[in-house]
Amino acid sequence: MLILDKTQNTTPEEHRSKDFWGFPVTHFSYFFTWAIVFGYLTLWLEQQAHFNGVEAGMVFSMMSGISLIFQPIFGVISDKLVMKKNLVITISVAMILVGPYFQWLFKPLLGVNSMFAAVITGIYLSFVLNGGVSVIEQYVQRASLTNGFEYGHSRMGGSLAGAVAALVGGRLFLWSPNSIFWACTVAAVILTCCFVFSDKIHWDNVAAAGEDTSNKLDVKQFGSIFKLRNFWILSLFYMGTSAIYDVFDQQFIIFFKSFFHAAAQGTIAYSYMTSAQTALEFLLMIPMPWIINKIGSRNGLICYGVILTIRIVGSALVPSLPFIIILRLLAGLEMPLLLVSIMKYIAGAFDLRLYATVYALSSNFAKQISVFFFSSFAGKMYDQIGFQHTYLILGIIVGIVTLICVFTLTKEDPVQAGEVKEAKN
Repeated sequence: MLILDKTQNTTPEEHRSKDFWGFPVTHFSYFFTWAIVFGYLTLWLEQQAHFNGVEAGMVFSMMSGISLIFQPIFGVISDKLVMKKNLVITISVAMILVGPYFQWLFKPLLGVNSMFAAVITGIYLSFVLNGGVSVIEQYVQRASLTNGFEYGHSRMGGSLAGAVAALVGGRLFLWSPNSIFWACTVAAVILTCCFVFSDKIHWDNVAAAGEDTSNKLDVKQFGSIFKLRNFWILSLFYMGTSAIYDVFDQQFIIFFKSFFHAAAQGTIAYSYMTSAQTALEFLLMIPMPWIINKIGSRNGLICYGVILTIRIVGSALVPSLPFIIILRLLAGLEMPLLLVSIMKYIAGAFDLRLYATVYALSSNFAKQISVFFFSSFAGKMYDQIGFQHTYLILGIIVGIVTLICVFTLTKEDPVQAGEVKEAKN
């Protein structure tokens, strides 16, 4: 009888936290594909499709440009669906086709026209990656609210995926360049299984994710987001920091390999370095929710901008291999800062019912606009003035935008953001 009473007295939070472990696997399987594509696509385009800097930049520009169509649509649909899995399963099933696409479709498309291949590739990868990432991320964030766990701890699965992808990606590429995309197909199968058979949602607490009011959302409420000054400031922050990070990272492997005499040696070294970076990211994800709760999510975003400025400018001014490796490892601190901070900041500074839309528009739509323009610009500058001078320009842009946001980004509500618990009277 005593045992029965103890079970009955289990708190809802303790009960919900038991259904946590499927979500790190979800993060792992999705971001394994993300890490492979964004880590090795440039190298694959250079060696297999024989693209130069401008042509490779055009592919990434198209990926970002096409995602501008998906982002607002996905945001609105996600806020309507809340915890229903229709959209996330559609994206995961589409991701299974990564291997077949690059094995059998890309080169025939390239034979027709390089621009045509870039457009088709942009549409597909935008759907599953540039557009789909906000859907997956906001889904897990809302799951953390219903199931009572920290989003940052689930996101550790994504960090681990980055480490594994970096560790095995280089070897797979040297063995068979197309094999990296088939590894993505395997990961996507696992992702689909997670959504279908795992990732249990406790519907008794789904009101915490906005389910009880989602049906009342209308066009006017979605449109009200654009009247918020803080929405535009947050969008500017992402356009001038996170977007530049992506552009900086797109062809970094080529810059890094320039420090080695043999291309294969540089590829393996890049694999080890990126594995160490993502391993550091994985470890820092453990204390990061606690750190952000202490300093505040707004301050976490500002710290991210400062560190990114140091890393990009440092790569331009001190182009020596040991220093480049040290700066690269700083990315292991940047990502936990950004990922945990942005999730808590949007929850604490905006209406939770519109969470997915705000996240999709400010953190992804606005970001992709910037990536769309900067990818082609940076690709051209890499070819004309070299990596170091281009990095210096990009780093200065990040520094200026971060400084602007120091004075303009609104402070979040710490209770609403989940940084502190609401005091009970």
